[in-house]
Amino acid sequence: MKLRAYIVEDNATIRENLIGTLEELAAVETVGVAETEEEGKRWLQQHPQDWDLAIVDLFLRQGSGLGVLEACRDRGTAQRMVVLSNYATPDVRMRCAQLGVDAVFDKSNEIDGLVEYCVAHAQRAPLHTGSGPVASE
Repeated sequence: MKLRAYIVEDNATIRENLIGTLEELAAVETVGVAETEEEGKRWLQQHPQDWDLAIVDLFLRQGSGLGVLEACRDRGTAQRMVVLSNYATPDVRMRCAQLGVDAVFDKSNEIDGLVEYCVAHAQRAPLHTGSGPVASE
């Protein structure tokens, strides 16, 4: 079973490399991408049943990943929000925890941790049947 991921990342090279890595190593299916805070918030809120995992960068072309995280605080209990940032400082990690983020990964040295997180979450994710309602395992 594939984990449905939505990616909010404004750097096209990083985004494409991330998609390729996660699809190859972690059974992740990318269901959409955004480059700005508004695009990310809009899609995630308009498609509440269409994603299992959102991967969010904090510094975007327009707006901030923090706004995306704030907008998804009331997500489903099985849905996960993770941050992938070059600025995974202790202060940033604390702020992300306050916003209900499930994990924070540093782009420069924690990609393997993100892959492991995705693999583990995919094994626990509910089964999905096409575009219909989500079915429990």
